[in-house]
Amino acid sequence: MKLQDYLAEFVYGGMDGIVTTFAVVAGAAGAGLDSSVVIILGFANLIADGFSMSVGSYLANHSENHTYEKYRRLEYLEVEHNPEEGREEIRQIFIKKGLSGTTLETVVKAITSDKDVWVDTMMKDELNLTPGSRSPLSKAMVTFIAFNLVGLVPLTIYLLDYFTKISQDLFLVSGLMTALAFACIGLLKSYVGEQPLWKGVTQTLALGSGAAILAYFAGNVLEGMFS
Repeated sequence: MKLQDYLAEFVYGGMDGIVTTFAVVAGAAGAGLDSSVVIILGFANLIADGFSMSVGSYLANHSENHTYEKYRRLEYLEVEHNPEEGREEIRQIFIKKGLSGTTLETVVKAITSDKDVWVDTMMKDELNLTPGSRSPLSKAMVTFIAFNLVGLVPLTIYLLDYFTKISQDLFLVSGLMTALAFACIGLLKSYVGEQPLWKGVTQTLALGSGAAILAYFAGNVLEGMFS
């Protein structure tokens, strides 16, 4: 398994993990909860939401693969039982690509002489469907690992405080660590989405900041209501 093949799953799994976990941390900070409660809420979120997201990824990718195989079987049936219609579909595909005359007929004859090539061409150019190169399970695993690995960043300082009593401004340190992680995820997001680096970093920082602000004030307001 090559890491670069799963970079998109790592980016979006990690981004969701750190957003949701830092939202929990911010909400707990707004409510004035101590480190032990932040850790409990944070890890519960990591495990439950990470599992939920990975299951969603598995089901979505499994469904895509199932759809691809279903239409592939139908195309083989058409090639076997209605070849003239299939040839005409290939002809129309390449007419749209600008071929005509003898060149067009040569291409049609060459493609329809091999059933596998014939079906693959119709899947790609007629139905716009391509086979998945990675298994749904591996995608789900990468998503779960990224969600938990990156999502652990906001909790790190609270874990240190719980075991060593470092007595720092925990929420501020957690926020700085999270901002750095957001920037790294933004860089990877820019690479995956082929967009300017500054744009990916700005978007992820804005997303994380927005979620944290909302969670912090929600925690603060609810703590005031129920205290």
